[in-house]
Amino acid sequence: MPNELDSIGPICLIIPPSVFLLDERVFMTLGVLRVAACLEEAGYTVEMLDLSGIENYLAAVEAQALATSARTFGFTATTPQMPAALQIAQRLRALRPDARLILGGPHVTLVNAAVKRERARQFSGRAQAAFDRLQSAYDVLVAGDGEAAVFQALPRHAPKLVDGDDPSSPLFLNNQKLNALPFPARHLVDASSYHYTIDGVPALSLIAQLGCPFECGFCGGRESPMLRRVRMRTAQNVIDEMLTMHFDHKINGFMLYDDELNVNPGMVELMNAIADAQSHLGVQWHLRGFVKAQLFTDAQAEAMVRAGFRWILTGFESGDPRILRNINKRSTRDENTRCVEIARRHGLKVKALMSIGHPGETEESVRETHRWLLEAQPDDFDVSIITTYPGTPYYDRATPHPERSGVWVYSYPATGDRLYSYEVDYTEVADYYKGKPGGGYKSYVFTDGLTADQLVTLRDFVERDVRQKCRIPFNPAKPPQRFEHTMGQFGLPEHILRVSTANRSFREPAEVRSYAP
Repeated sequence: MPNELDSIGPICLIIPPSVFLLDERVFMTLGVLRVAACLEEAGYTVEMLDLSGIENYLAAVEAQALATSARTFGFTATTPQMPAALQIAQRLRALRPDARLILGGPHVTLVNAAVKRERARQFSGRAQAAFDRLQSAYDVLVAGDGEAAVFQALPRHAPKLVDGDDPSSPLFLNNQKLNALPFPARHLVDASSYHYTIDGVPALSLIAQLGCPFECGFCGGRESPMLRRVRMRTAQNVIDEMLTMHFDHKINGFMLYDDELNVNPGMVELMNAIADAQSHLGVQWHLRGFVKAQLFTDAQAEAMVRAGFRWILTGFESGDPRILRNINKRSTRDENTRCVEIARRHGLKVKALMSIGHPGETEESVRETHRWLLEAQPDDFDVSIITTYPGTPYYDRATPHPERSGVWVYSYPATGDRLYSYEVDYTEVADYYKGKPGGGYKSYVFTDGLTADQLVTLRDFVERDVRQKCRIPFNPAKPPQRFEHTMGQFGLPEHILRVSTANRSFREPAEVRSYAP
């Protein structure tokens, strides 16, 4: 190991900006921080270049590229981050010809899963073309779980693809491996520069479990085992991380960013353990997280309130029964309404996550969503226009339009309702899954009943009218920051660059180790 550490040297991990978000400094990117923690635990020096919310991010990249001794640069990127990630890679290639570039994260995982599906169907299509573009820009691609896979990607003789998205591979995380991981290296980002709050209480995010077993047509990763298979952490392991965050960062707010908390059959027990931890410490925490509407019960709501939950978020998606069926949502309009009623009975606030542009969408189905929102009156909501990202059934199971070049067609088998999508190069176009109000949305999908422009008009109407009638304020956009680099200034500001320190404890502090509820 010493020789390997010496030959590889420091590793610079890069979080690209998310220019499509209203506010980029809300949630830390936990996946790459978990990879960073694994590298630190193995003895590597890690530099973290966090470009979230940095307007002139290429200037910061240039400054770091010229100052660092690192030759290995690792990227994480969601699909909407890819244009920025590709620009950063190209700039590094120009400035540092000796650099090795490694790409991991959701986008490459989803594209790789889509390629596997194409190969299973014995043809090479747009997923393969997208994968080839990634391979031409980076030295190594890491798909799936990256915590162990990253070590296979570091050597000079590494393969072009390290696949951690194969359940038969030792790189794939199971429950035991997940619980043995060090907690995300939050010390490598400036936590104070992130400003998420829950009812005014400063909060940070964590992930208690991985994966979602459901098969919604718009959702990424339905073909990816990493994103489909649920992997659970023990309640004690989750609480240990919460306590570490509480002591290290002096916070009492926690956003549990699991896909669906109540997929876990032991959810009530976890909530009770979280409540017990607070009682032992004599503190009150404020929590927020996602639940699956049709699985939500009074017992779960009661336990969540006891644990300190103030908000739940739920992907209701649509108020129209046919659209819910076409999404393959496995929930009904009545079940969605019941979820809101349960939450309200127990004093939980609800944020409704809605979307339009599904197969068979019409003006009437959008108006049904509008009516449902006015009837249910959630405490907050957003309405997105669907984007057919790689890794979603809407993308992976689409076929070329027989008459229109550059248009793809997805048809939901049970109803035959169709969704059309324009061909998009996701390394060039930063699609707005959640656009900026007042002209930020652009639709790349349309249906037999609605054009792309009509979808944008209807989305804006629903957003504006429901917020006005239910008196729900708009979420303000936060302007990006600028990196200022003048002559005589060395290094990057701490909120952009942090470097790992030797002899750091990668597990919980003493206060946590001594606490066993």
